[in-house]
Amino acid sequence: MKIGFIGLGVMGSAIAAHISNLYPNLIVYNRTKDKANSWVKVHGGKAVNNAAEVGKLCEQVFLCAGNDEDVEELVTGAEGILKSMKKGGVIVDHTTISADMSKKLNKLCFDKEIGFIDAPVSGGQVGAELGQLTVMAGGEEEHFVKVKKTIECYSKFIKLMGPSGSGQLTKMVNQICIAGLIQSLAEGINFSEEVGLNTEGVMEVISKGAAQSWQMENRWEMMLDDHYDHGFAVDHMRKDLELVIKEANKKEINVDLTKIVNNYYKDLQDLGGGRWDTSSLLRRLKKL
Repeated sequence: MKIGFIGLGVMGSAIAAHISNLYPNLIVYNRTKDKANSWVKVHGGKAVNNAAEVGKLCEQVFLCAGNDEDVEELVTGAEGILKSMKKGGVIVDHTTISADMSKKLNKLCFDKEIGFIDAPVSGGQVGAELGQLTVMAGGEEEHFVKVKKTIECYSKFIKLMGPSGSGQLTKMVNQICIAGLIQSLAEGINFSEEVGLNTEGVMEVISKGAAQSWQMENRWEMMLDDHYDHGFAVDHMRKDLELVIKEANKKEINVDLTKIVNNYYKDLQDLGGGRWDTSSLLRRLKKL
């Protein structure tokens, strides 16, 4: 079976590497051609010139791009996957985009008898490199079953959440929860420092109780060291939270805390921290 991968950024290149271990002759495309050629030199496979070539050669095509417009162009554009993919193929999109765009692309694919799975991920760069991502999928079960084996090679957990768009909506829930947790952690660390506690000891104690979270376990030390040149960028989180807020406004859902934290991330962008890790919310408090 021929597998294709489009988008060899930080996340995509790591995911593609895991797939190439399962399917050594991976077909890859990246808008920056040198990046694709460099990836092939390390991992093997074949680099092609556009998404249509990937679609023509492959039964399954995986995407990891930037935003709605990028994914739409790669799937439906003049040199998009749908121009050449055969009936029965499946497209899996790991990009975090709007649920509306996923539904739109699913309909266009359905009309051509091609499956479309929206499958945003959680776990960040480290999760991608270790093959330990969590994948939340939306789409038809028959298409999900076709691609599940491939996805399992780079994930620790994968679940079909419902029809098209359900994966993206689940990712929105994920980002809502993360945003609130990080802000609470930042405020807790800042409070501990301001009242003169040994914050390392505080974290050791409360991480063993009800306050424990992945963010606490994996971020408090770097936050204390004021080290944010790693992880999931503020720019990416703002994009994701804007998707949440747009969806919530459309359906009149209260996400007041998410809106507040989104504005705090804008403050960090204004400080030049667009590429800082999301845990840099502590740095914002220190600047106040």
